[in-house]
Amino acid sequence: MSNGENAIPVLAAHDLVKTHGRTQALRGATVELRAGEILTVTGPSGSGKSTLLHCLAGIVRPDAGSVTYDGRRLDRLPENRLSELRRTDFGVVFQFGQLIPELTALDNVALPLMLAGTSRAEAHARAGEWLERFGVRGQSELRPGELSGGQAQRASLARALVTGPKVVFADEPTGALDSLASEQVMTALVHTARETGAALLLITHDAQVAAYADREVRIADGTVTPLEVTA
Repeated sequence: MSNGENAIPVLAAHDLVKTHGRTQALRGATVELRAGEILTVTGPSGSGKSTLLHCLAGIVRPDAGSVTYDGRRLDRLPENRLSELRRTDFGVVFQFGQLIPELTALDNVALPLMLAGTSRAEAHARAGEWLERFGVRGQSELRPGELSGGQAQRASLARALVTGPKVVFADEPTGALDSLASEQVMTALVHTARETGAALLLITHDAQVAAYADREVRIADGTVTPLEVTA
């Protein structure tokens, strides 16, 4: 049983609809994420997985439906407030990391802290601690193009977690990695989520990644179906 099994939802989406051009990516999708749990959303390519994550993280707004975080309607918040939440309460990890190529790994990880007003010295100190936690402290002065895929993704994890978020979103976090690097990244991510008590929402098409979760839902044709608890 997960440590969030009986908790009230920290994040909930109800009846989400989102259309991209002529494609209806979400058709009434409903999903809830409980405090402290690890939830995977699985489904084939083009099923609406990433669109769902983007709506939940406040990156895009749904055309209809609601997204509620900690009692607040995310879909009604102004963009500056959403940006602030993504710097403080939310951490996002993308498939290819999306580190800023001109910055070192250390500066990439420190950036969310500095944007939130932390001094450069303190931000660097905390960023170094997180790089150490993920085993890439020795690469802190390298730029993303000088890192291996696994190193870059672990630096991305450090950046997503450095602010102590309550919710971590990971969109195909191992999709660009080999099996060994995938295992290392997932082990580090799950261990840190458990340690910090953060809720973790994983988007994946990989059954091995889904196996790390407490609970799994499947999305197909823009709608969500709950599956059996996996842990």
